[in-house]
Amino acid sequence: MAGTSVSLEENLGQPLESVGENAGPLIRVIVADTQAIFRAGLRKIFAVEDDIRVVGQAETLDQALSAAKKFSADVMIFEAALSSHPIEAVADLLRQTPGLRLVVVTAEPNEELTLELFRRGVHGIVSREVDPDMLVECLHKVSHGESWLDSRGTQWVLEAYRTQSSRPASSRSKVQLTPKESLIVSCVTQGMKNKEIAVRVGTTEQVVKNYLRKVYDKLGVADRLELALYCLNNRILDGSASQASSARPSPANGSANLLQAAAAAGTENVS
Repeated sequence: MAGTSVSLEENLGQPLESVGENAGPLIRVIVADTQAIFRAGLRKIFAVEDDIRVVGQAETLDQALSAAKKFSADVMIFEAALSSHPIEAVADLLRQTPGLRLVVVTAEPNEELTLELFRRGVHGIVSREVDPDMLVECLHKVSHGESWLDSRGTQWVLEAYRTQSSRPASSRSKVQLTPKESLIVSCVTQGMKNKEIAVRVGTTEQVVKNYLRKVYDKLGVADRLELALYCLNNRILDGSASQASSARPSPANGSANLLQAAAAAGTENVS
């Protein structure tokens, strides 16, 4: 079994860019899981989807790394149990294959693992008992640059940040953003990527990245998710969110909507 686990999916008779008249771009998937029956089950689930193809599979961490480099894939479904240190494993995998989006499968819901995986840049987290239709939806969301967490995972992320934000107020809470910084942050919380923000603001993508670095430093946050959550808890965009309202509908009507908007921005790097 181990000798054949890293393999290319057969019968890829259709173009990689699109399949069928109504299908969108093809989502190419690598399934990395220790259980052959689970891998086979996923292949059956995806076989009936017009726009999803399993292009590779693996049953060990080394094979997963090899498959990620060998096959042209959009998403890898990665079992956390492939490594005794899954957080380090996924961080290494994402570092080596930055264009690959990672959906981690956990044996059961785990708050600490969920928070750490999401912080390290994982694009989706599902349990092994996930409903097939939900997994398909997850792949569609992740392949389009969004992130995926179930309602419990979303709540864990929100509560973790609220707990962090309940510390005595520091000087960073008094930081004021410039009008342009506020506009860029508002775009981020609406799920816009750097290229879209550059068009909206009328500047270049590199300038947007430079502004975001300054905002991160000002507010003491590490990424787009923390930025959105910080804005939620400190109402930092109150009175200024309307600046970007013409770009997209404001998601600031509730914590779940704001978190979803932040997730939609993905883990785009500002470097």
